[in-house]
Amino acid sequence: MAQQYKLKDISSLDLKPGEKREVEVEGIDGGKVLLCNVGGKVSALGNKCTHYGAPLVKGVLTGDGRITCPWHGACFNSSTGDIENAPALDALPSFGLSEKNGGVYVTGEEQSIKGSRRKPNIKISGAVGAEKVVIVGAGSGALGTLEALRENGFKGSITLIGNEGYLPIDRTKLSKALIDDAAKVALRNDAWFKDGSVDVINDEVTGVDFSGKKVSTKQGGSYSYTKLVLATGGSPRSLPLPGFKELENIFLVRNIPHIKAINAAIGQKNKKIVIIGSSFIGMEVANAVSKDNDVTVVGMETAPLERIMGVQVGQIFQRNLEKNGIKFKLSAGVEKASPSVSDPSRVGSIELKDGTSLPADLVILGTGVGPATNFLRDNKSVELQKDGSLRTDENFEVSGLKDVYAIGDIATYPYHGPGGNGSLTRIEHWNVAQNSGRTVAAHIVNPLGQPKAFIPIFWSALGAQLRYCGNAPNGWDDIVLHGQPEEGKFAAYYTKGETVVAVASMQLDPVMTHASELLRKGAMPTKSELQQGADILQISVPA
Repeated sequence: MAQQYKLKDISSLDLKPGEKREVEVEGIDGGKVLLCNVGGKVSALGNKCTHYGAPLVKGVLTGDGRITCPWHGACFNSSTGDIENAPALDALPSFGLSEKNGGVYVTGEEQSIKGSRRKPNIKISGAVGAEKVVIVGAGSGALGTLEALRENGFKGSITLIGNEGYLPIDRTKLSKALIDDAAKVALRNDAWFKDGSVDVINDEVTGVDFSGKKVSTKQGGSYSYTKLVLATGGSPRSLPLPGFKELENIFLVRNIPHIKAINAAIGQKNKKIVIIGSSFIGMEVANAVSKDNDVTVVGMETAPLERIMGVQVGQIFQRNLEKNGIKFKLSAGVEKASPSVSDPSRVGSIELKDGTSLPADLVILGTGVGPATNFLRDNKSVELQKDGSLRTDENFEVSGLKDVYAIGDIATYPYHGPGGNGSLTRIEHWNVAQNSGRTVAAHIVNPLGQPKAFIPIFWSALGAQLRYCGNAPNGWDDIVLHGQPEEGKFAAYYTKGETVVAVASMQLDPVMTHASELLRKGAMPTKSELQQGADILQISVPA
């Protein structure tokens, strides 16, 4: 039941435009709200991000009325609390505001104030409409699509077909924390999907009849659609080298069974673990297994994440993980996996091309993913790109196919962020998958609407929390580094000519989030201005 509560130590709504303030709520233990002034209008919202609980007072309030989380870029409407951008799935509660008797009051329910969370309303009223949306895949992109469909008023039927055997999970916690219990990382429970009149099917899609608008499955199912959303994600790559197919204790990292198997193999710790791949997944897993184990990361690059981040920044991550005892073998090529002497069915070592032999009780592959589109390989109605992805437009509608969309890891789409100029790009990150799903939902409900621009945001656990925003489909040619890189505290601005195309930061929140909003509005300083010491946190995000 909503009621009025007095705000502590505040007598009037005297915030300046662009100002935000966290205020305690009297009579509610631990209760706080966030006050935001956008364009002279003050609103009251939940004070914590609904993704991982970051204090939004440390986030970014923009001139066009968005409040963005300082950690992972989750973004909310500063008036209504509605979701503007992934990765948050729940909105913020918003509260009535009033001034009287020399005090300021909020009107709301105690639980909403304490919880700082409002689940979107995905229930439909009345009969289910004639439209049928079938979503193939059950990851974050699929969940973002179906929730945004209901939020936007879609009343048709929704069928979600996933082949992993569990509901959508927070996949980032697999590589970062090796959590192998689907219930602990589930994004929603069974009741949630029932409430939204969503049919969840545990099956594998084996083919699509695009002209007949039907999807067929391994178990013999056939599902008709008026709109089809392909959200099948990525398939982890193995290595086509001797020993990698035959030997046990060589693991991929993609799903719950993979993580269960890794945890079982590690057992009581003190294992020699070789991780092949020095990009995000390999580095995250190395960080997660480093305690009480002997860990070596093998990478082809001269520094971890060199292709994306450059050598100078990659070496910061390397130093971070070396402090945890992790060893690196870089600029290295893998020759083969050799069997254990005590048990020839299991891996015993990884042989490198330079003659190095790395003893291994288990091997974990972080060698990337490819678009999971094998079920479309022989389909004459669709053209796959060279990498197996599907080309789409700005609304993620597949080129040459009406009423069919592709999102997430399988979508190659025109990128219009700084430095993009509509260049075709494919981005593997669940934040991008979720945002592209929200774009699709908006287009299904309102085909004449303009797609809402979003700047890709990534994060990673690399000894400290890395934040990254932007994209460089046409590459970058220089880096401007601010902060104390030698201490792992930095902001790296990736530039193409004078244009900043991406920003990475560590221990300098909310630099990345602020940068993502400036990139979105085309208001980032130039490379020259940054070289002269420009502080982006002093630049307000324009309306």
